[in-house]
Amino acid sequence: MAAPLSDGERRKQISVRGIAGLGDVAEVRKSFNRHLHFTLVKDRNVATPRDYFFALAHTVRDHLVGRWIRTQQHYYERDPKRIYYLSLEFYMGRTLQNTMVNLGLQNACDEAIYQLGLDLEELEEIEEDAGLGNGGLGRLAACFLDSMATLGLAAYGYGIRYEFGIFNQKIVDGWQVEEADDWLRYGNPWEKARPEYMLPVHFYGRVDHTPEGVKWVDTQVVLAMPYDTPVPGYKNNTVNTMRLWSAKAPNDFNLQEFNVGDYIEAVLDRNLAENISRVLYPNDNFFEGKELRLKQEYFVVAATLQDIIRRFKSSKFGCRDPVRTCFETFPDKVAIQLNDTHPALSIPELMRILVDVEKVEWDKAWEITKRTCAYTNHTVLPEALERWPVSMFEKLLPRHLEIIYALNQMHLDRVAALYPGDIDRLRRMSVIEEGDCKRINMAHLCVIGSHAVNGVARIHSDIVKNSVFKDFYELEPEKFQNKTNGITPRRWLLLCNPGLADVIAEKIGEGFITDLSQLKKLLDFINNETFIRDVAKVKQENKLKFAAYLEEKYKVKINPSSMFDVQVKRIHEYKRQLLNCLHAITLYNRIRSNPSKSFVPRTVMIGGKAAPGYHMAKMIIKLITSIGEVINNDPYVGDKLKVIFLENYRVSLAEKVIPAADLSQQISTAGTEASGTGNMKFMVNGALTIGTMDGANVEMAEEAGEENLFIFGMRVEDVEALDRQGYNAREYYERLPELRQAIDQISSGFFSPRDPGCFRDVVNMLMYHDRFKVFADYEAYIKCQGQVDQLFMDPREWTKKVIRNIACSGKFSSDRTIMEYAREIWGVEPSATKIPPPNLPRD
Repeated sequence: MAAPLSDGERRKQISVRGIAGLGDVAEVRKSFNRHLHFTLVKDRNVATPRDYFFALAHTVRDHLVGRWIRTQQHYYERDPKRIYYLSLEFYMGRTLQNTMVNLGLQNACDEAIYQLGLDLEELEEIEEDAGLGNGGLGRLAACFLDSMATLGLAAYGYGIRYEFGIFNQKIVDGWQVEEADDWLRYGNPWEKARPEYMLPVHFYGRVDHTPEGVKWVDTQVVLAMPYDTPVPGYKNNTVNTMRLWSAKAPNDFNLQEFNVGDYIEAVLDRNLAENISRVLYPNDNFFEGKELRLKQEYFVVAATLQDIIRRFKSSKFGCRDPVRTCFETFPDKVAIQLNDTHPALSIPELMRILVDVEKVEWDKAWEITKRTCAYTNHTVLPEALERWPVSMFEKLLPRHLEIIYALNQMHLDRVAALYPGDIDRLRRMSVIEEGDCKRINMAHLCVIGSHAVNGVARIHSDIVKNSVFKDFYELEPEKFQNKTNGITPRRWLLLCNPGLADVIAEKIGEGFITDLSQLKKLLDFINNETFIRDVAKVKQENKLKFAAYLEEKYKVKINPSSMFDVQVKRIHEYKRQLLNCLHAITLYNRIRSNPSKSFVPRTVMIGGKAAPGYHMAKMIIKLITSIGEVINNDPYVGDKLKVIFLENYRVSLAEKVIPAADLSQQISTAGTEASGTGNMKFMVNGALTIGTMDGANVEMAEEAGEENLFIFGMRVEDVEALDRQGYNAREYYERLPELRQAIDQISSGFFSPRDPGCFRDVVNMLMYHDRFKVFADYEAYIKCQGQVDQLFMDPREWTKKVIRNIACSGKFSSDRTIMEYAREIWGVEPSATKIPPPNLPRD
């Protein structure tokens, strides 16, 4: 097989990245040299690769600034309705290449850097990921920002500037070890601090009810310092803003206290306030009720709402009356989208500002709040739902607790009037859960305080309506919607898979980049031999490139002609990485018992982080690495099977592995994965999916035809039936010899000879308390994997299925998702108008 094309060589070929104009190239070189010169003049004589990276980042940033200023000016003049996307996570990854792609600068930069004797790809590898998210929820927020800018919406992402993002994962002796992600160590070229917009946030204190109204007094103050990051749309000159808040102690912090003069102690205590934005909580789909986390949630909400109201009041048409105290028009000018319940405090905080500060009458304030806020639910797992102890609120946010009690009373009065005597319904629907520890159910607060509630895939939205919020759906069915998730085709096709994007553009033009439904046109080429060959060739090049990367980075050699079988996502029991393990062991046992038989060679790659406190997830990682240890060193197996754990899975690694994958594993128990978005990334990048009828897999199968995915296992109905009947794992263990053999091997220490009892917790869970019914789907899964092998042996038929999948993936663009949010929840129309670039006069 020929070596993969380097970026430099690909630059010589026709490309969707556009031809680099000579003027652009000269301009980039000049700017690059200027930035490099000023970096070095200040410090040293010799440039390091990192100096080159920063010079390039600053060069590209220069192209953003004029557009950024002009966009904000444009919004100020036109005063459109503003969209505020509130999220505790924005999993952005790297910014350099994405910015070049969206500004149409990639080729000019590539050529300029090449002329200077440097390699663009090497410089791109120096950038740290902005890992301010755990997984799907945080990455969705990042894709949404890209789509909102591309669709010309006046949108703002608001979150926290964590000093430490998601931990870096090291594998030591097969175990996960966490290390702090010091992503800001060398500085962040994309952010701009805005100290002039710093705002106070209050905690603790007590509530005074005075004749002049309610006062929240004797509070502790923490300052919120905003950092702005530009968010460019795709070639439309729109640049929106992501504003992340950082916590600062005020200068009189702990000194105003009748302080016995311990000045040093008081200054050191500033850390207590500043810890609020120190670190991202590393839990995915799990609620940990820590006070610091509640502080983070209120911190982002309080700072953001002050900012929103300031912008509403100062906007040209914000209000007719001179002192701008009229909030009637607020919901016509402001939409707040709550990304899960984490920013749920927006609801009582907006009420507090309207009622206590702006003196709006209570019922009017409640109308305004409901018309402004909308809530996206991301999970149905009970352990993930936020339920905060009332005692914590009493101490930290006493006024918000009063407001929540009053809102709940109003809500329950309404329910009682509609369902007289139905005490159990009142208990089920209350925002306050009674019990030994009284708790606030944040999801219930979101539902009563929002005008729209949505799930993130059709099957999930149905579960939300028929089970999680059934009572609320019966009360207000018009509130509930579906918005199936999507991914941005800029990062997840154009940027990470330029080879495939080129092959597609040659056939159907470039319109698909901003209208992914145009991929449907590829259906005309399903039997086109040249196209089939080209698609297969791009996949093979991507596989060679990834194999080279693995060899260079992790010293593992893999067979690039094997099937790349990939499962990358957070490690969680419901995602069933264990089912994947059982398949790998079964394959291994089949090879061992018949070494001369011909097998379809596979490289099984599993990657993902486990929450540091999630014992079972950490055991699953140890099991994967232990299975790999045995299989990869067994001479009978050779090149037929390898099991690789991909260390430190993150956005920048996803961009490398997804374009190289042949098979995408999406195997959660039906009814547990709200949507999934990795599934969509694999589909658009030419992998085939093996999966259950869960999350967005259902809609992927509907778009491409179920026969073009490898669908197996129980449906939601079957899972429910099995729950009613009682799931008995032992029954499967007794009946299926290959399953029994695999479990006995794990149990006996075959994969952990130095610690035979290592996996007893895993086996015990699988046998006696497996909520996710791994064994119930084992037989169907193994059989389905056999069909995968069969098809893989016929490369032409395999590639035809790949083309059909790519052609049918258009629905899963986040552009489509955002258009639906805009029209059906926020009440705004996306705008196709291109803002004039900075070098042209404004209209």
